[in-house]
Amino acid sequence: MISTSDFRRGAKIEFKGEPYEILDFQHVKMGRGGAFVRTKLKSLTTGKIIDETFSAGERFPKASLEERQMQYLYSQDDLYHFMDTETYEQVSLSEEQIGQNRYYLKEGMNVSVLYYKGSPLALELPNFVELEVVETEPGIRGDTASGGSKPAVLETGATVKVPLHINQGDIIKVDTRTGQYIERVKG
Repeated sequence: MISTSDFRRGAKIEFKGEPYEILDFQHVKMGRGGAFVRTKLKSLTTGKIIDETFSAGERFPKASLEERQMQYLYSQDDLYHFMDTETYEQVSLSEEQIGQNRYYLKEGMNVSVLYYKGSPLALELPNFVELEVVETEPGIRGDTASGGSKPAVLETGATVKVPLHINQGDIIKVDTRTGQYIERVKG
């Protein structure tokens, strides 16, 4: 069980019979009356984000999620196909289940697939991925890492802001949680 005092961003709870992820929370103590917790929850089954208020000390069961390591194989007709690295069983996730993560998926990449009651539910990527820049304005001699930024299209179709010195063909590290450029990978 998870109490409201144990809430953390990213924690997963079961609420109204389905799994939710805590996106944000705020403990509030009024002058009179009891304390309460305002939360922003994301449904792991539908992706819908809701705002809920709970009494302080309220308890919830942990979402019974199972995490399996899988390898991304390919996508076809809005389905993304993965293979369990231990059993070699293949599963498919829809574009809705993948969400924005599709912009950072690269064939052969290892990811975590969350299962809820035996069914694949959602995908968790590594925090950082290395992707090739396939389209951007050419860098100009003398541009530095501390200058401005420009858009760059990556091999997966994602567009990120990169420093002016990044060129087409460079491999860059991207934070999958924020979609931000981190650094150029030395090749």
